[in-house]
Amino acid sequence: MIEQAKSKHHELHMLNRKQMHLTGVNNVESFDSEEFLLQTELGHLTIKGQNLHIKNLSLEEGLLSIEGVVHSLVYLEPGSHGKNKGRFGKLFK
Repeated sequence: MIEQAKSKHHELHMLNRKQMHLTGVNNVESFDSEEFLLQTELGHLTIKGQNLHIKNLSLEEGLLSIEGVVHSLVYLEPGSHGKNKGRFGKLFK
């Protein structure tokens, strides 16, 4: 049998900008209390805020829960990381 390609699936649920539950997380590239950089099924995601911390993580299942005060969410377009300047450009060369 020919194996079908796995469809990409990524969800993000946020409650009161203080709790986030994500699916489709492939890797946590870096994190600290003010910034998370994630690789998801649909590209890289940056989460910025205050007092951010991991509540639950299962990369086998692609699940991540974060608590803290969320200030911003930014998705990087697939393939654009080489064109970005600054911190992200240096990370993804």
